[in-house]
Amino acid sequence: MRNTDNKKGKKLPLWAIISIVVVLIAIIIGGFFGYKAWAEARDEKAAQNTADTFIAALEKQDYTAMSQEVSEESLTAIDYTKESMAERYEVVYGGVGAAELKVSDLNVTQEEGADQYTVSYTVNMETALGELDAKSYETTLSKVEDTYQVDWNTQLIFPDMAPTDKISIITTAGERGDILDKDGSPLATKGTSWQAGLQPSALGEGDQKTTNLEKIAETYEVKVEELEQLLEQGWVTPDSFVPFKIMAQDAEQPQVTGVLYQETSSRTYPLNEAASHLIGYVGDVSAEDIEKDPTLSAGDIIGKSGLEATYDEHLRGQKGGRIEIQTSDGELKMVLQETEVQNGEDITLTIDAEMQQAAFDQLTGESGSAVFMNPTDGSLLALVSTPSYDANLMTSGISSEEYQAYVDDPMSPFLARYASGYAPGSTFKVVTAGTGLDAGTINPEETQEIDGLSWQKDASWGDYKVTRVKDIASVNLADAFAYSDNIYFAREALEMGQEVYQTGLSKYVFGEELKLPIAMNPAQISNSGTLDSEGLLADTSFGQGELLLNPIQQAVTYTPFANGGKLVYPKLTVDQETAEPKQPVTPESAAIIKEDLVQTVEKEYGSSHKLAVIDQQIAAKTGTAETTTAEAEGEEAETNGFLMAFDAENSSYLMVAMIEGKSSGSVIDAMLPMLEKMDTFQ
Repeated sequence: MRNTDNKKGKKLPLWAIISIVVVLIAIIIGGFFGYKAWAEARDEKAAQNTADTFIAALEKQDYTAMSQEVSEESLTAIDYTKESMAERYEVVYGGVGAAELKVSDLNVTQEEGADQYTVSYTVNMETALGELDAKSYETTLSKVEDTYQVDWNTQLIFPDMAPTDKISIITTAGERGDILDKDGSPLATKGTSWQAGLQPSALGEGDQKTTNLEKIAETYEVKVEELEQLLEQGWVTPDSFVPFKIMAQDAEQPQVTGVLYQETSSRTYPLNEAASHLIGYVGDVSAEDIEKDPTLSAGDIIGKSGLEATYDEHLRGQKGGRIEIQTSDGELKMVLQETEVQNGEDITLTIDAEMQQAAFDQLTGESGSAVFMNPTDGSLLALVSTPSYDANLMTSGISSEEYQAYVDDPMSPFLARYASGYAPGSTFKVVTAGTGLDAGTINPEETQEIDGLSWQKDASWGDYKVTRVKDIASVNLADAFAYSDNIYFAREALEMGQEVYQTGLSKYVFGEELKLPIAMNPAQISNSGTLDSEGLLADTSFGQGELLLNPIQQAVTYTPFANGGKLVYPKLTVDQETAEPKQPVTPESAAIIKEDLVQTVEKEYGSSHKLAVIDQQIAAKTGTAETTTAEAEGEEAETNGFLMAFDAENSSYLMVAMIEGKSSGSVIDAMLPMLEKMDTFQ
């Protein structure tokens, strides 16, 4: 008989129940530890991100960004805010000239059993006294909601620095090195001047003080705000002398309430205007200077232009002094850094001071330049540009009216013309001749038959013609130099062809950096770098076209013709290393051209014959480069005049002189008196 009762459910075996329980426990335990590992990894990443962001901001000296990674609780504990923390860094690091902050050995580790991380790192930095010994730092990172923040205190500015401690820096600047000529005569050296300073007790109070400061600002052309900032310096007392302006030794000393004068040492320039473009001048650091180089501080003197600026770090030397941590009562707590003062180095140039002054005197009143160079060793003996400016006035404190007068002067007195590019005119014919002689396309004995004062290859040239000054029917190389015949050299360049001629030019200094401490653009053959038309090829042959060489580059380019075919690179300091000389023209071709240049002086019809009065064998070539063409018949084109001359007996000097807006004859007239006495400079 079938059983109709409900079937009872089967019970799971004990072993199955135990297995299920074990699995559930394993899942719970695994989940717990998995979550814990995930949370720890998340926290570790968050802590590392905070540390990385804080350190990156520190290296950039972005103190506001640093403060955003700091916990409010840690700041409140030492009575700081994010704003006052950032300001504290600005004051302390700014005061010591902190710069070039580099962090190393960054380490972030979790504290055992705590919801906190420890962060440690090392900082290297420069200060106004040089490189500071590496400092080690350590603090904690506390969890704030889902992130971590730096627990900050003032020991993260400098170790052992308490919240109320102060930083003191006492510095002494070394004496600035001199700039000397080749014989040791000073071109920039220590002199004396007057320093105008505020006497706080004499300024009065309230409205009276305001009135006196306004009067001082007007008289000395300074800003009232600048005077007020000087008076707010921590060291100023009622009886202090607070300097605010340097004045020349012979400057007028206005008698103004609240102003006293003291004699002080200052930079002086014995040649002054005769060398101001080259030597430059010094002046007080500006806010922009300090921003570029935080190791500088207000009151420092630095080079502002010329070699004073180029060699400033060498000339300025190293400040000496000490940086201290002091208690709030002014007691010494510890010395952070101490260095000995180092005087600046002297810089000895190849310049001859007497030659520099003499060349300047000969060009006074003109817009021109003169470069004198030793063509055998590259020494630059004189670099003159006229008109010039008063470097002593620039250093002692030029007025805005005086400075503006320089700026507005149409003769551009701030322009260093020896470093400015010009078409060299007919002086460049020596390069064309050298290239043609070496290529075999110029035979010095052969003559060209030329009819008239103008010539063109054929009708394909349209209106373009090459012109010359003298109508000489038959011209060889020597006569082409003597008469400075453009047609002769244009024909020879066309016979060479673009490829041969341009290859010849590439052996000189076109496109090269001469590695002088003078700003200049490289010399160029043309705007495009090639001579891509017959007209441009012809023009270039006699120094026109799109040629651009500054007078220094011209002098270097012409050294082979005074130096057996060797081109010598220039140097401006006695210890400057230069590139090895190169041979753009053979000694034989250079000798032919040198003799032709001597004859250009000695022949009565030679373009440089005025120099024949000199009691020394001179080789020379004139050049008159057109800067504009004549717009109407009878008008004359505007020109720049050039003269290249060198000692043909001993190669003791090579000169390139130039006068804007004049002909080469004017340059000969200007420089002849100096060339007559060149033996006195040797």
